[in-house]
Amino acid sequence: MSDEAGAAGLADEGPGRRRFLAYMTALTATAAATGSGSLAGAAPAHADPDPAPLTGPLPGTEDVQVGDLTELTLAGAATLIRARRISPVDLVDAHLARVEKHDQIYQAFNTVTADAARKRARALAKERPGSALHGIPLGIKDNYYTRGVATTANSLIFKDFVPEYDATCVSRLTAHGGIVLGKTQMGPLASTRATDPYGLVTTVNAWTPGDPAVNPGGSSTGSATAVAGRLVTSSIGTQTGGSITNPANAQNLTGLKPTLGRTSVYGVIPLTYTRDHTGPIARDAVDAAIMLQALAGADPHDPRTGGLPKVPDYVAATRVRRTGGRVRPPFRIRLGVLPGYADGTTATAKARAAMLATLDDNGVEVVQVRLPAEWDFLTGSSITTASAAERCETFMEYLRSDVRLFGVSLASWLRSLFVPGHDYVTWLRLRMLLLNKILFELLGDVDVVVQTSVTPFDLVGCPLIGFPIGFDRNAAGLDVPIGALVGGRPYGEQRLLGLAATYQAVTGWHRRRPPEPDAARKLAARQRPRVTAEEVVAAGLL
Repeated sequence: MSDEAGAAGLADEGPGRRRFLAYMTALTATAAATGSGSLAGAAPAHADPDPAPLTGPLPGTEDVQVGDLTELTLAGAATLIRARRISPVDLVDAHLARVEKHDQIYQAFNTVTADAARKRARALAKERPGSALHGIPLGIKDNYYTRGVATTANSLIFKDFVPEYDATCVSRLTAHGGIVLGKTQMGPLASTRATDPYGLVTTVNAWTPGDPAVNPGGSSTGSATAVAGRLVTSSIGTQTGGSITNPANAQNLTGLKPTLGRTSVYGVIPLTYTRDHTGPIARDAVDAAIMLQALAGADPHDPRTGGLPKVPDYVAATRVRRTGGRVRPPFRIRLGVLPGYADGTTATAKARAAMLATLDDNGVEVVQVRLPAEWDFLTGSSITTASAAERCETFMEYLRSDVRLFGVSLASWLRSLFVPGHDYVTWLRLRMLLLNKILFELLGDVDVVVQTSVTPFDLVGCPLIGFPIGFDRNAAGLDVPIGALVGGRPYGEQRLLGLAATYQAVTGWHRRRPPEPDAARKLAARQRPRVTAEEVVAAGLL
């Protein structure tokens, strides 16, 4: 380990890759031998968060001013609350006012817990802030258990389900002082963009509120739209096939899918035992780091979280250095670039090229990498289809008793149900081959690598970040965000956050605010489209 890495406490140095390879081997064997277990545990979630460095000064908040409270980032709001310049009551009331005014168009929420949020804000206003999350309004995806509040996963199966305890991630956020404003809309059973159980589109993209046909991302779109629309300060989603990073890219946000096991999935309605991740959807890298700091750590109710490297200081990873008029990341970062990544003249290609040039000018070492042999086969549709078989195990009783409960997503569940056993076993073996190629070939000489799809890093549990890099003009003449995807080594969230923070320190894309939805009110009244069963199948695991 280098002196620089040691000083920064980087968790992906040393034996991290080989340790993760062994971890995934054991997890794969467990999934094949025992299945993923039941939908709900009997014991309440472990509520005590691990010690987290969320009490010191936060990066980028030196000049934060009181203005529109809904425009404050998490870090900015935390700084003003600590200085007693605003109170949690002010912050919650401002966001709930926007929910009341605009969510009839956004439809970002399934349930709004306004009374409980205001009561919690009044109580926290009397306390001394002990964490950066003290008094911060949050959105919670509707597949996270919330005690006493309906948790439906937007599905017919759970339409009447009210948990008796919080998911571990929720309890950790609230233990740090976070305030839940409500449960956010999602795709039914996390199978597609947010719709009702029968496929009628609900949540819109905050950048095109008058056009429900524009996809706002994957199944965590309610969480993303709530943040982009300034209805909450930050949120959490889940990712099995892109549902944190894709909505972040679609809505000009920063979304982080941590390494498998770094955050608990206990108390989350599951899809797959070896691919489900929980993580933040935030306004920028600093806010994502604050959220991850609170979420990360071992949970005795989730064996996937045990025996991992110590949780590092994620907030420090976003503390960029400024020298000679330029920005430098807090530690060495070597960024690998795939062949053809920024080729062409499209808006996306130009934005990618500009991003790479900006990072190169500000201390990130940008190098070309080659794709490993058999890459297209190992990440192709035949492989990913076989991986979907895993999600049927938990829901088998419903598939046997009443398939109507799956609504618009039934076709995708049936496709997963009829994956032959030998195909699934082959997939488990090929995944370990893909992981080995990612760890020791693709990431062999670099710390992080750009991606054009979530598939490779979602299949193997490595961390992935999405962040904004520009805009394009769509056919309707509206600006829509362009995002970048960057994958990292196991437990390498620090480098991903450091890379995004370096880029955001010298660019302003992440600060742009979507148009107010008032002008879209008449357009939003038009009939909302339906997502078809064929589109759900084509979307895969989102």
